[in-house]
Amino acid sequence: MPAMNEATRNLADTEADTRPGRRIDVVSLYPKDMNIYGDWGNVLTVMRRLSLYGYDPVLHEYNQGDPWPEHVDLILGGGGQDNGQKKITDDLFARADTLRALAADGVPMLMICGLYQLFGEYFETVDGTRLDGIGILGAYTVGREHRMIGNLVEHSEEFGDIIGYENHSGQTFLTGDTKPLGRVDADGTGNNGTDHTEGARFGNVIGTYMHGSVLPKNPRLADGLIRIAAERRFGAFSPQQDEQQSTELRRIDDFAQHARVVAASRPR
Repeated sequence: MPAMNEATRNLADTEADTRPGRRIDVVSLYPKDMNIYGDWGNVLTVMRRLSLYGYDPVLHEYNQGDPWPEHVDLILGGGGQDNGQKKITDDLFARADTLRALAADGVPMLMICGLYQLFGEYFETVDGTRLDGIGILGAYTVGREHRMIGNLVEHSEEFGDIIGYENHSGQTFLTGDTKPLGRVDADGTGNNGTDHTEGARFGNVIGTYMHGSVLPKNPRLADGLIRIAAERRFGAFSPQQDEQQSTELRRIDDFAQHARVVAASRPR
C-alpha cells in the first residue's frame, strides 16, 4: 500500500510551522518492510484525526538507515512476513535503546503483528530460527504451522470492544508485568489460541495482532493514542475544531461504526 506522498508530507510540515504549539510528530516505523494487510491505514487514521482535532501532525517515515527524528510524540508500526522481520532486525537493534527510552518516557506506541512480536523478548520461527526482540513488551512468540485467521472481537476495559482481523501463525505468551490488550471469547483465537488473551500493553506501548487496519474501525483506540501524545507534549488534550472539522469527524465515526457492525457479523 502506498505511503503518504511527498506533497502531503510537505503540506503537513507547512501547516505545523504556521501554528506553533499544535504540532504532533508521528513516526511510521519501517513502512517499506512492515506494512501489510492494510496497516498503513493506522497512520492515515491518526494523521486525519489529529488534523480534525485541530492539531498539526507531521509524519516521519523511518526505514532502515534513515536519520531518527528530532522529536517523537507517537510511533506506529505494522506487520510483515518473516523475511521482512529478518530484514529490519539489525536496524531495530541499532535503535533499540532509543525506542526503550521513549517507551520508558511514556511515548504512545502501537505495534501490529510482526513488530508486536519484535517488541517482545524473542520470536522463534516455524523453522526454528530465533529472532531476538528488543524487550519493550514482556512477551515471546513461537511459530506454529496452524494459522489463526479471521475477523475477531476482543474486549478491552479501556477501549471497549476492539474489532479487527487477525492473521498469524505465531503464538504469543505474555510475561512479567505486561498485560493483555483485551480478552477474546473463542478458543483458537487471540495471542495463542488457548489463554483467551489478545495483544499486550506495558505502559503506553500496545501490541496487537489486529489488522484490518485496526484504527479506522476503532476510534476509541485511535483517540486514546492521540490523547496520550497531546497530553505528553502540551499537558492536555485540547481539540480546537471548527464546525466543518466536527462534522467530518462525526461522519468518519459513523463510517467506523458501520464497518464495526459488518466486521463483527462476519464469520471467521
